Amino acid sequence: MDNTERDAFIMESLNQGLSLSEVQKQLAEQFDIRMTYLDLRMLAASLPVDWNKQDKPAPAAKNKAATDDDDDESLDDPLAATGKTKVTVSKLVRPGTSLSGEVTFASGASGEWYIDSMGRLGLNLAEGSSKPTTEDVQSFQIELQKALGY
Repeated sequence: MDNTERDAFIMESLNQGLSLSEVQKQLAEQFDIRMTYLDLRMLAASLPVDWNKQDKPAPAAKNKAATDDDDDESLDDPLAATGKTKVTVSKLVRPGTSLSGEVTFASGASGEWYIDSMGRLGLNLAEGSSKPTTEDVQSFQIELQKALGY
């Protein structure tokens, strides 16, 4: 398999919704091509991939959204989420993190959360966002556990 065929396989697999780790595993098993996760990620970044297919909600969040019609509106409009903390988990792992996603707090504050390689939870508030309240942080921890299936 040459580089063009490899790149086409990677692009097609990612566009079908497979994760980078799944593509990495398939490359090794089917074609005996060994790539580090970072190498694969850098290569995939240069390919025309529909990354929206990678950002599927976690299974717990998907089930919750299916049972609550109001959640569908709040996913499209973050302002509609006031009154309840919303947590999403990204399928793509950001450099230096183990997990990451976005949060919109009940108070209206919002930002990106992450868990680093040491297992520490962090939060980067969105530009212009207010600081979350103590109640926001407590509900965020509960919603994050639900989104991760704990």
